[in-house]
Amino acid sequence: MGKYIAQRLAMMVVVVFGISFIVFTIMNLTPGNAAYLILGQSASPEQVAKLEAELGLNDPFFVRYFDYIINMLQGNFGESYNTGLPVFQEIFARFPATLKLSTVAMFFAALIGIPVGVISAVRQYSFTDAVSTTMALLFASIPSFVMGLVLMLVFSLHLRWLPATGLDGIENYILPAITLSMATMATLVRMTRSTMLEVLKQDYIRTARAKGVDEKTVILKHSLRNALLPIVTVIGVDFGYLLGGTVVIESVFSINGLGTLLITGIRMKDTPTVMAAIMFVTLAYSLVNLAVDIVYAFIDPRIKSQYERG
Repeated sequence: MGKYIAQRLAMMVVVVFGISFIVFTIMNLTPGNAAYLILGQSASPEQVAKLEAELGLNDPFFVRYFDYIINMLQGNFGESYNTGLPVFQEIFARFPATLKLSTVAMFFAALIGIPVGVISAVRQYSFTDAVSTTMALLFASIPSFVMGLVLMLVFSLHLRWLPATGLDGIENYILPAITLSMATMATLVRMTRSTMLEVLKQDYIRTARAKGVDEKTVILKHSLRNALLPIVTVIGVDFGYLLGGTVVIESVFSINGLGTLLITGIRMKDTPTVMAAIMFVTLAYSLVNLAVDIVYAFIDPRIKSQYERG
């Protein structure tokens, strides 16, 4: 198991360096001049040229990239072109809001999606199954920003039950978390239903029922546990996606999180901020996937034995 984790960590380093090169290249190829955006339209050409020299924007591409990598290995991720602050200071200030929102959204999705999927599989072709499947397809099809705006209109503007913007209190998390959780909830309903249907057809389930095992035990202990692997995979992948994919929702609900920082950095061509934010999300996503693989070993002993033999 330890060897497997070490291999995954080594692969993670390769992924981070690969992502850094791709993002640095994209930021270099996008139109716009960071010095001009910082100084504004009233800046003279001399002022723009001076700031370009200070920021090293006149150096060749590979010189700037390798300088960035060397500084990164020394723990220096640079300072924001926009604010002049160390980029990780801003990331750590905004990431807690994104992490809390993603965690609450995933909690909602798992709390509703998994039980509904189990009930839908146990009552296959029933009215409950038809309704849950239809609603899952509907929620998966609606864009998140549309769902967010609809929820704001209904619960904030008309009913005035919940606040529409910010994350000042617990009630502020409800609308953005529900909006974020809809697509993941729909995926969990469909995944849980399909895996449960497959497991329920296995011989050992029929044997357990023939031996007189309680139906609740058959569903929860024998069926659901063996159907958990793909469900855990969906939870891990979608949670990693939520950590970096809350950009639209944070914009809709005016949340000062990592997504808004990334959007501002892209608009201002703030390369250090964009680089650090994307690599931070990449690292978080990789760690979540590593945690999912480790959880596999506790769910299915066969996988743990494969890790030990490997």
